[in-house]
Amino acid sequence: MSDVKKVVLAYSGGLDTSVIVKWLQETYSCEVVTFTADIGQGEEVEPARTKAEALGVKEIYIEDLREEFVRDYVYPMFRANTIYEGEYLLGTSIARPLIARRLIEIANETGADAISHGATGKGNDQVRFELGAYALKPGVKVIAPWREWDLTSREKLMAYCEQHDIPVDFSKSKKKSPYSMDANLLHISYEGGILEDPWAEAEEDMWRWSVSPEAAPDQPTYVELTYERGDIVALDGKTMKPHEVLETLNKLGGDNGIGRLDIVENRYVGMKSRGCYETPGGTIMLKAHRAIESITLDREEAHLKDELMPKYAKVIYNGYWWSPERRMLQAAIDETQKNVSGVVRIKLYKGSATVVGRKSEQSLFDESIATFEDDAGAYDQKDAEGFIKLNALRLRIAAGKGRKQD
Repeated sequence: MSDVKKVVLAYSGGLDTSVIVKWLQETYSCEVVTFTADIGQGEEVEPARTKAEALGVKEIYIEDLREEFVRDYVYPMFRANTIYEGEYLLGTSIARPLIARRLIEIANETGADAISHGATGKGNDQVRFELGAYALKPGVKVIAPWREWDLTSREKLMAYCEQHDIPVDFSKSKKKSPYSMDANLLHISYEGGILEDPWAEAEEDMWRWSVSPEAAPDQPTYVELTYERGDIVALDGKTMKPHEVLETLNKLGGDNGIGRLDIVENRYVGMKSRGCYETPGGTIMLKAHRAIESITLDREEAHLKDELMPKYAKVIYNGYWWSPERRMLQAAIDETQKNVSGVVRIKLYKGSATVVGRKSEQSLFDESIATFEDDAGAYDQKDAEGFIKLNALRLRIAAGKGRKQD
């Protein structure tokens, strides 16, 4: 007899997690609590309640976490200008620590013995969910059905649904997107289908959030982003909550063909994976944040921050949001943001987001020194001679000893 009496499942209401509800009930003879998070995936989450009820679930959690997601996870990540392997804005990665935290909190609230998720044994998400869960509740039991059951194909899942009268919306229509998709307020991702061939171009009708750059308007769109301590607080002078900022930027960016990405990335579990992503708002945010930092951060502060960023990105990608190293890096990053306040003006046009203006009361840009015109003695150009000679000293010594420089 199973020692698991109650389990909290991260539940989307789709095929996989609906099957998991029944499978948990049968395999573990346990009560299932479902948790559905609205983090801006663009679909109604309330229908998950009806589906869960039809499966005999008594305790159902459906929560709007959009503001918390952007304020406490997306914004801190963007203070670091975070990208993984030079391109990926970590849209899936950054959502997992929030879901893991709520799974543990609900398990504590309901007295559950375990948590469960629908991530496969090939992907990164199993790692992210479980590292987060163990960090927050060391002794928690995690049930990962994809690592246990033999339902290894869509056909087997559908047969299981028919056998157990599991209501799944698309089971009747036999129609399903060929892609595995994940969406939240920061991005939508696409994997599988023809994307498994890295030479094959993604089909135009795959993209859901953006028009193609070729079809974008012929006139540019301008937007002004106001920053306080590294976070966006207003767009075009209108104060907004964090999730409202991202929603608005997603619309502006998508309408102008911004934010499409096609990459092959290195998964933490060891394999390479080809994926396509739409991150219109995040693409604008990254460009604007670097612009406001360019006038408010000291040179060495900015350069050191850039050196730390790849490590910080790897920590998040691999699922270590709740680790001491992420907290340490976050403290350093947040310290740099004290003076990162001001306004950035961005031009959106046919797939590009271009910085066309930036200003700040904390600006370190001194026009009287930087000017190509008469600086009235603000900068003595003769000082450069000694500066250059001192910095060249080691090179001159080596060359004088006959050491080759090629």
